[in-house]
Amino acid sequence: MFLIHHARVLIAPTQDSDARLRDVAERIGSTERTERAVHLIVAGLEAAEDLTRTRVGRRNRYTIDFTVALLRHPAEADRPAGNLLTTFTHREDTPAAESGRAAS
Repeated sequence: MFLIHHARVLIAPTQDSDARLRDVAERIGSTERTERAVHLIVAGLEAAEDLTRTRVGRRNRYTIDFTVALLRHPAEADRPAGNLLTTFTHREDTPAAESGRAAS
């Protein structure tokens, strides 16, 4: 449980921008309380303009501008959250990376 809910919610759109908030809550922990917490976290991120919600049909798509979202704790103030997000979303062992290694 290294990452807190805020970090997990912030990472979720980078992994699947079409995921419903219910899906995000299930990844974090499948309780009704967690789903409400995810909604509150997303609302806060949206109010701070770290996360953008776009309506696509009947669904919402969530995106994060890695250059705008900033960490807020005084120890990391004004550092882009993109650095953290990239660390947790970039994977060397993806199928595309493996096929690129096999082709060389």
